[in-house]
Amino acid sequence: MKAFATITVIGRDRTGVVARITSFLFELKANIEALEEQVTRGQFSMTIQASWRQRDLNELRVRQGLARLAEELQMEIKLRLTELRRRQRMALMVTREGGCPEAILKEVAARRVKAEPRLMISNRGELKELAKRYRLPYFSIPWEDRAVAERETLRLLEEHEIDFVVLARFMKILSPNFVWRYKNKIINIHPSLLPSFPGPQAYRQAYEHGVKIIGVTAHFVSMHLDEGPIIAQGGFTVGPEMSLKEIVSAGQRLEAKILVKAVKLFLSKRLDVYWGTVKQV
Repeated sequence: MKAFATITVIGRDRTGVVARITSFLFELKANIEALEEQVTRGQFSMTIQASWRQRDLNELRVRQGLARLAEELQMEIKLRLTELRRRQRMALMVTREGGCPEAILKEVAARRVKAEPRLMISNRGELKELAKRYRLPYFSIPWEDRAVAERETLRLLEEHEIDFVVLARFMKILSPNFVWRYKNKIINIHPSLLPSFPGPQAYRQAYEHGVKIIGVTAHFVSMHLDEGPIIAQGGFTVGPEMSLKEIVSAGQRLEAKILVKAVKLFLSKRLDVYWGTVKQV
């Protein structure tokens, strides 16, 4: 049996970072399963998937060593261990539409989604009662200053040891600084068949263009708006007399269904993201 961990590294770009961290992991008998790094406007970001044989993992030494490297390199280095025998811990981020988060929580209650919801975060207050009904801690975070809001959100995610995040119709854009910390672990639902009609008015755009089939897309969040790797999609035929209001209503019902499907696929551990495309393995 192996032990797995995700290590994220973020800070000002400098030479030798990859070598320093991978050499340290090698010394502690880690196997690098995957590594991805990039530099954006002078900021270095790296995600490492590492594994150990159970008898080789000394968690204290790993954490202490990474803390020393973080200080020496003047970077933020975070370690998240994956405990294979426990359910994945999920955070729901919402705004005011309750269909998607309620669908997920119902599936969890029915034991058809095998995850552990730990908290609900919102930039508004409308869904506080929904969280209360499912005995979830609810945190309302104003989003006027995105940097401040994201820092508080990241603090909560770390405090609750969150493994993945579901944007259940969360109507705010997350910065690359946020997204990189949970790369391919933030699932969003978008009301169109991407790549068509990105942005917040997708149903209206489709309606005005006379589209005959409208759909929704569940995808991993990437650095670019509504362009992340696609996990699942679904669609419906637009009848000749359907109004925009009827289209929106049909779309919202489908959003909940497809988002639940995407979460189940994610939890099946059979998804692999390769060159921006999701593959089932």
